[in-house]
Amino acid sequence: MPELPEVETVRRLMRRELQNQKIVGVQMDADDIVHSGYPPEAFVAGLVGATVLEVGRKGKYWWLELDRKPWLYGHLGMTGWIHRLTAGEPIPRFCKIVIESEHGGLIAMTDGRRLGRLWLGGSPESEPRLQKLGFDSFDELPSTQALFETFRTRKAPIKALLLDQALFAGVGNYVADEAMYQARIAPQRLANSLDVEEVERLRGALTEILTSAIEADADETRFPKDWLFHHRWGGKRGSESIAGHAIIRETIGGRTTAWVPDLQR
Repeated sequence: MPELPEVETVRRLMRRELQNQKIVGVQMDADDIVHSGYPPEAFVAGLVGATVLEVGRKGKYWWLELDRKPWLYGHLGMTGWIHRLTAGEPIPRFCKIVIESEHGGLIAMTDGRRLGRLWLGGSPESEPRLQKLGFDSFDELPSTQALFETFRTRKAPIKALLLDQALFAGVGNYVADEAMYQARIAPQRLANSLDVEEVERLRGALTEILTSAIEADADETRFPKDWLFHHRWGGKRGSESIAGHAIIRETIGGRTTAWVPDLQR
């Protein structure tokens, strides 16, 4: 599932291609699920002729800030992605929208499983889905002391808190597991059991992971070789150990969790 680094990567792609450009064309086939009940005509009427001032993001949500309302909002779901198309290139399979700029740039969103969403709305401050989010884990991460004060009142496993979008907007399963591995914290630890030094390690790990993944354009082949990421998956894609230490996989916080008991306490 695309997490914060993936969404920030496609936000930057859309920003490069669309910022300060007028939208001159929108192509889409009807999809009541992905399009949140809006007919294609509503997207065409709302977007064509508008100029993209900025491309925003909070957590796993992104939006096109236009010079008029409504604005376009999106979520990639489990398998959605944003592509830059070249002139004459065939429209990809499972395409849910194609946006053409006045200089000929083409941006497309695909979603084979139809779990992503596109919709029209007002400013982020008035969007209900965004109002449910906590701080953005890349742009708005609180201080160590502020996180410690939040954790000290929570008796849930730290893995569950990291996945709570009302707290850590943008953190998903692989980022959470990587942060706990690098901070050497066991995922089933209750949040209120962490001391300030452990919270500082966790905060530093989270910052480094998000920064590194974004700098790599969310290309997993460019992630640091010592990351748990390259071993954490099950089946043929994963492995049973990392650096000679066994990897355990179990359900914590409602999600499959990979961790290393020899190193995480």
